[in-house]
Amino acid sequence: MPPPLSSVLAGARDTLPLTVGTTPFAVIFGTLAVAAGLPPIAAVAMSVIVFAGSAQFISVNLIGGGAALPVIWLTTFVINLRHALYSATLQPVARDWPLAWRALAAFWLTDESFAVVDRRFRAHGTEGALPYFVGSALFFYLNWIVWTAIGAVVGHQFSGLATLGLDFAMIATFAAMVAPQLKALAPVAVAATAGSAAWLGQALPYKLGLIGAAAVGVIVGVALDSRRRRTDSPAAVSPEDPR
Repeated sequence: MPPPLSSVLAGARDTLPLTVGTTPFAVIFGTLAVAAGLPPIAAVAMSVIVFAGSAQFISVNLIGGGAALPVIWLTTFVINLRHALYSATLQPVARDWPLAWRALAAFWLTDESFAVVDRRFRAHGTEGALPYFVGSALFFYLNWIVWTAIGAVVGHQFSGLATLGLDFAMIATFAAMVAPQLKALAPVAVAATAGSAAWLGQALPYKLGLIGAAAVGVIVGVALDSRRRRTDSPAAVSPEDPR
């Protein structure tokens, strides 16, 4: 078994490329949060306590628009439902972790850390899984907080920061996470149908198009997996002619 510290460092190292793409996103969030009326300390506290990029952006927009708390809670809940899919994927690995670490892992679980950890487990097995996850998630968490703080404190000094197109880095980051998975028919079909559904539902309120796209992707993935299992099952293979 590799030493825990080495697994922690490996997790942080493998997550580093994705933090490059999300850093501008954190700076923009800190800037927009202060512009929406939150004090810098509240903007940073949101990254510390909530730690969910999309939900934080939507929350700031709703807060700036004077939305009621139940609306904010429901909207962020719906946006973060995709994390249930991540948790279900990692559950066979994490179920043997101590409860405290599982709770912390649930809080730290993000799109980026999931992509890194899932790829590692598929390629190299689950040896050193917990320290590797901690290294990945903790590094990403601290990076997000630091750059949120920078955006909250100095972002207002750069006029039009949110309109400079820095958010394209997030799109590139997600493309980099998805592309390595597109090596077989099922992932390609899931990505194509989910992407099409997201595009068709982009006008829906509260980002419901994203939830619909996730549901479509899950349905297609389950259907293709069920078909593969039926094809591969012994019952689907014709017995040899005894003659």
